[in-house]
Amino acid sequence: MTATVKMLVRAGAVMLLGAGLGLAGASSSQAGGKPTISKEAFGSVGGKAVDRYTLTNGAFRVRILTYGGILQTVETPDRHGKLTNVTLGFKTLDEYVTSKNPAYFGALIGRYGNRIAKGQFTLDGKTYQLAINNDPNSLHGGNVGFDKRVWSATPVKGGNSVGLRLTYVSPNGEENYPGTLRTTVTYTITRDRGIRMDYQATTDKATVVNLTNHAYWNLGGEGTGTIDDHKLQLNASRYTPVDATLIPTGQLAPVAGTPMDFRKPTAIGARNRSNFQQIVYGRGYDHNWVLDRHDKSYRKLETAAKVSDAASGRTLTIATTEPGIQFYGGNFLDGTLYGTSGRSYRQGDGLALETQHFPDSPNHANFPSTVLRPGQVLKSTTIYQFGTSR
Repeated sequence: MTATVKMLVRAGAVMLLGAGLGLAGASSSQAGGKPTISKEAFGSVGGKAVDRYTLTNGAFRVRILTYGGILQTVETPDRHGKLTNVTLGFKTLDEYVTSKNPAYFGALIGRYGNRIAKGQFTLDGKTYQLAINNDPNSLHGGNVGFDKRVWSATPVKGGNSVGLRLTYVSPNGEENYPGTLRTTVTYTITRDRGIRMDYQATTDKATVVNLTNHAYWNLGGEGTGTIDDHKLQLNASRYTPVDATLIPTGQLAPVAGTPMDFRKPTAIGARNRSNFQQIVYGRGYDHNWVLDRHDKSYRKLETAAKVSDAASGRTLTIATTEPGIQFYGGNFLDGTLYGTSGRSYRQGDGLALETQHFPDSPNHANFPSTVLRPGQVLKSTTIYQFGTSR
């Protein structure tokens, strides 16, 4: 058993599923080092101070902003030990704020990640109208979602890990969602180059919740160009087809025989320009896959995805308790946004893999429920595990 797998087992009974979808471990020379966390001022938004925390553990370094809970940089070694930032983002707070971060780089997403059809849902007989910010639908929590809020932060230290606990209290009626929602997200980085994200939420009134993180990955390095040569494997034999507005039809369709089949490692660029109707709708991949889970209670970690880059040797394996994963291929990056490297981001320069409940779940009774009621505690965990291959 590798050190990585041991870490995941300690984290909560991870299950390794899918042919060849195992977790890549770190070498012992890269895994050592004392975990540290430091804090620096990073500006302010609306009179609220924003801090940046730097978490390090061996040959691994992560920077997190209290604005939007944004995962700003993730530096991990290639097969030769060279540290490179592999996530997309901006260099300054001003760039996140003035641009309104239209791509949601690295941000925590809530109250509801992904789309809700026409911005409407009915709960306990009452219909709620949300902001239409992705015409004709509501996307990622509305006009001012969790990605644009300043979170409270508390460092968390362990023997072999270091973390940051972020908290945000969303008042009743914010973005027209019912209930006061208290959300805590804890980032923890491990010796084996893993980022563990633990989500927790409670409410004082029935509401709908779908929390995720919107990091984009380029294992060759941020700003180095396309991820078309990255190979992706998804532990999913079904997906949720969408209409022309990217809202699920309600069907759980088989991936077999379609460009949506990633059950075996497949180059992302091999089929993302297909004339398959779903690819046409999304201008590439922008869909939710239904994970092949053994545990239907959504409490156990199970492997969802693996990404590999042959050129650098870097790998990323994702384990989650969630029922779905949204694979977005950066289709709407248009060269107008410039990242931490100072280079522009163009179509397909990064991919997002958002662990989540399904889009538009409040309007589909056959989807896993996203309703949270008083007295209940929403708990969810996702681990992003980095490694290298020879």
